[in-house]
Amino acid sequence: MTAEGDNAKSMSIIVTKGTLDWAYPPFILATTAAAMDVKVTMFFTFYGLQLLKKSLDHLQISTLGNPGMEMPMMGMHMTMPNLMSAIPGVDAMCTTMMKNLIKKKGVASVPELREAAIESDVKMIGCQMTMDLFEFDKKDLIDGIDIGGAAMYMEGALKSDINLYI
Repeated sequence: MTAEGDNAKSMSIIVTKGTLDWAYPPFILATTAAAMDVKVTMFFTFYGLQLLKKSLDHLQISTLGNPGMEMPMMGMHMTMPNLMSAIPGVDAMCTTMMKNLIKKKGVASVPELREAAIESDVKMIGCQMTMDLFEFDKKDLIDGIDIGGAAMYMEGALKSDINLYI
């Protein structure tokens, strides 16, 4: 990473979702930007805080409210109607299908992307208010992150060249 200076670019990302499919965009964008010498800060709030837990085995896909979800199956793309999420086991089945597709296509896993972000010096902030609200303890989260509130996020976001809300 380049030294901070007048020409250094910065990006902040607010991460609000904690499902398997929503974990990819913030980590992919953060690691890509970091590889391009952009200083990146990620602020994990509400359900996004799930992505800072030590284990990510709990991440699942939710078909509810996801009408654009299509899964390649039997040589075609099968859409998943919202009604499907009411059927017990469908989200678990979709999660298994997605994990198998990710592995088959050689896409990095969420834990691998998170580790790449750490290795790329991406600053990660866990939202203190969310931790209090959902009764999380810092010991449940990965090491090396900061804990802070909206003011901590805003301090960097106000200076950032790019601000994303995911």
